[in-house]
Amino acid sequence: MPQITPNLWFDTESEQAAGFYVSVFPNSEIKLISYYGEAGPRPAGTVLTVDFTLDGQEFTAINGGPQFTFDEAISFVIQCADQEEIDYYWTRLSEGGEEGPCGWLKDRYGLSWQVVPAGYADLMSDPDPGRRDRAMAAVLGMKKLDMAAIQAAADQG
Repeated sequence: MPQITPNLWFDTESEQAAGFYVSVFPNSEIKLISYYGEAGPRPAGTVLTVDFTLDGQEFTAINGGPQFTFDEAISFVIQCADQEEIDYYWTRLSEGGEEGPCGWLKDRYGLSWQVVPAGYADLMSDPDPGRRDRAMAAVLGMKKLDMAAIQAAADQG
């Protein structure tokens, strides 16, 4: 299968955004920065694209202009091993951004993230509808997810 690389469209902030994301995720780096030439459409020497990896996942960020912005129709899910990871990613990514409901947030660049515990999808598809509904009710009352509280709600019964 060919490699699929998410391409993130920014107005002018691709280099700053890539640097921020690389600082948040372990085993991450900026791989390549390309620049507009004399052909434009932006001034020669302005950053065009930034290729970077976040813990092995490749991304490209482009400075394409103001005509497109991020919305919640696209988000990245971070499956966290424990509450410490949830707290870390929530704090770092929401810094300068906006906290949303149910483990969702927008970072300072407007990109949406879902910070969830590993196994969350399994709990939401539990064959016991009571466990599933209790867990969902707990999640609906949260911004940053609390693994212990979600599990406790699921296990009541």
